Order: sequence, then structure tokens, then C-alpha cells
Amino acid sequence: MVWMPMLAAFLAAAPMPADAQPREEQVLTVPGFADFLAVDGDSVWATNKGRVERWSRAGKLAEVAMGHPCGAMAIAEGALWVADCKEGTLNRIDLKTARLVASIPTGIANPLGELNVVAGAGSIWVASDNAGRIARVDPADNRVVATVAVDPGTHYLAFGLGALWAVSSGKQSLQRIDPTTNAVTGRTTLGKQPGFLAAGEGAVWVQEQGDGTLARIDPASVQVTGRVKVGTDLLYGDIDTGGGLVWLRTTADQNFVMVDPTSLAITGRLGKASGSGALRYAGGGLWTSAHDVHTLSWWSLAPASPVSVTN
Repeated sequence: MVWMPMLAAFLAAAPMPADAQPREEQVLTVPGFADFLAVDGDSVWATNKGRVERWSRAGKLAEVAMGHPCGAMAIAEGALWVADCKEGTLNRIDLKTARLVASIPTGIANPLGELNVVAGAGSIWVASDNAGRIARVDPADNRVVATVAVDPGTHYLAFGLGALWAVSSGKQSLQRIDPTTNAVTGRTTLGKQPGFLAAGEGAVWVQEQGDGTLARIDPASVQVTGRVKVGTDLLYGDIDTGGGLVWLRTTADQNFVMVDPTSLAITGRLGKASGSGALRYAGGGLWTSAHDVHTLSWWSLAPASPVSVTN
């Protein structure tokens, strides 16, 4: 475990918001292939080779064996919900005991592992069939209670702003799904190779990975209202919202980027590029993974403090 002060050279020229100033990075060495993340209080769960692991800033707390944990995970109903790309199942892990308590045969739309499990409207959702299906699971009895028809190649999901949101990279589409009817109620066309998305800070945000842009979509009209160019591409990164910002895990030039949701200004470019990985906002800080260099990082955030000057 290594403590590294944040260097000014890592920051963009634009000022960062007063309520979210990165102060330092704590790096934990994580053997294997730590990738997707889910925040659990002061700790974080990470997918790894043949297991999921729970980490705190003091070290590893637990691990649970799985065939091939894959994709972004969700925490709901006292459980961690994670896809198993080897078994084609949605797995439920009890947070208190760190034990696998259910393995639900949903199917997995993308066996390569780029997908999301999300929670919302009292259900757990996972893209279950590459032909265009999303499985809705009731956590009360761990049973698939509905199947939503969507565009072929839909792998990426987010829940927020009163709806389930789904992206098909092949069809370059964002779809809004009404959880009361399990039907698509809106759709818009996106840029090249859209991928991971987030719903928060008043909009839906999609990484247009092939174009290197972040697209902002209005949840009511389901229309793109703005874009910001982040880099040459945004392949194999991640996205989250919180604290008045949009957070983008990147693979080139820096570790992650901060974007103002109103102005679409990039307010910070932080950390050294460290290959592919994930990112999750956690209130007082940010977790990032970097499986290519076998690390997990905690980035402390703090409100700006007045600078006192003495003569």
C-alpha cells in the first residue's frame, strides 16, 4: 500500500468545483485482474479472476469464488448482484456473510463481460440475450419476473431519473424503458460505439467510446442536448455521477476526468494513464481500478478551504 500526494501537474488548467477537490491517491496492490466496482459503505467490491473481493482502505476484507464474475455490479436488498459470464447467471451475494446465496439462470447478453447489472424499481436488471432481451429479477424470490424486448446488442444499463436506460453499441441507440410497463418508451441515436452510461445530475450520460465524446441526454425528450470531447477515444473505461459532477475513467492521457454537467466543461484531468479499469463515486472520495497494473485506488475528495495569507 502506497500513499501518493496528488501532483498539480496531473490537474487540468480549468478550476475544479469547490465541493470536490482531489487531495491524494491511496494505491492498494490487488493481485489478479481487479476491474468492475460497487461501493459498499466505506468499502468497495471488485470483480477479479474467479472471484469477487471486498476491499477497504486498510486491505482486503472478503472474497467469494465465482466462475467468471463480469460487468458492473449492483448493491441492493442487502446483497451484491453480479453477473457470471461462465455460468450465464445472475449471482446474489449476502453482504454481511460474504456468501453466495443464489444463482439465477438469466443468461448473459455479452459473455465477453462488458455489461451492467443495475437495481431500481424494486428489481434487479441484467442484459440477458444478445438478440435484445433484458431480464428483470424480483429479489424477494430470486426469480425472473419479466423480460424486456430491446435493440439487438443491448449490453449496457443504468437506472435513474425514473427509468431504466439501455445502450446498444451495435445499433448506436439509447433506449428509455418504463419500469411500470417493461416497455421501451423513447429512443435516440448516439455516436460511434456507445458504451457505459450513468443516470444522474439531471441527465443521462453515455460514453461514445469510438468518438472519444461524452453525450448528455435529456431524460424527458430522450434527445442529445450536448457533447464534450474528452480524448481520441473512450474505449474500455467507465462512468459515474455524484457530487455535482460526471466522472469518467479513461485509458489514455490520465486516469479519470471530471466534467461539469451544466457547462460540459472538463474541470479536471487527474492521475497518470494506467490502462483499462473502472470507477465509482463514493461521497467522500472516488474508487478506481487499474487491472493492467494490478491496483485499486482511493482518491480523497474534500471541500475547498479558504487560503489564508500572512505577511
